[in-house]
Amino acid sequence: MYIDTHCHLNFQELYENRKAVVERAVVAGVTKIVTVGTDIESSRKSIEIAAEFPEVYAAVGVHPTDLPNVNDNWQDELADLLRQPKVVAVGEIGLDYYWDTTEPDDQKRFFKAQIEIAKKSALPMIIHNRRADADIKSILLEKQYLNGVLHCYSSDEFFAAEMLEMGLLLSFTGNVTYGSKKLRRVLEAIPIEAIMLETDAPFITPVPHKDKTNEPAYIPFIAEKIAEIKNVLVATIAATTTRTALKFFRISQ
Repeated sequence: MYIDTHCHLNFQELYENRKAVVERAVVAGVTKIVTVGTDIESSRKSIEIAAEFPEVYAAVGVHPTDLPNVNDNWQDELADLLRQPKVVAVGEIGLDYYWDTTEPDDQKRFFKAQIEIAKKSALPMIIHNRRADADIKSILLEKQYLNGVLHCYSSDEFFAAEMLEMGLLLSFTGNVTYGSKKLRRVLEAIPIEAIMLETDAPFITPVPHKDKTNEPAYIPFIAEKIAEIKNVLVATIAATTTRTALKFFRISQ
């Protein structure tokens, strides 16, 4: 059994055929899926999808590059969404210094506010970090709420060690199948118990399907690559990452 801890069934590429996408995931052994919001509208859609399918759960939040998509009442709207059934996390939230679309100071302000919302709701955070290691660490230490996962992990093994020391988890996508020596070093260095699996679908499709739209059914390819790097059975990766995800999201098996 696998859990796709981060995908976007609310994005058009998957939304139109979401029933078939979920069915293919189940056939592939992916029995639970977390679909993640990036602004208020997509978060609301995540909740609607979770209500459609017993396998699907929702995360709600405002992504750092989507700040222009929210209004002045976004915190009240987000708080309302967090009260809805099957919402298991606040996310995705964080910092993105790769795309020059929103000011870093605005990103930090939203990130801090959403950490407070997660803390008040006692929910874990799904954290987006792109070229923002130092500020991510600084803000997490400042806010002293460390119940989170660094999604689509792409930093080095040294930052990974710091995050694990702080109590966070790391999740990995199809990018582990692309031959990155840096990610290989990270995976070699960290315990399996600190790892979760995600597709980030419809993005970052794993080899051998890199030319296709990504979807939750491709989680096994990510697990197989991690098993190869860690020199363990795929079944060990499946069982351990599933156990970690169930505990993290407080989902019953």
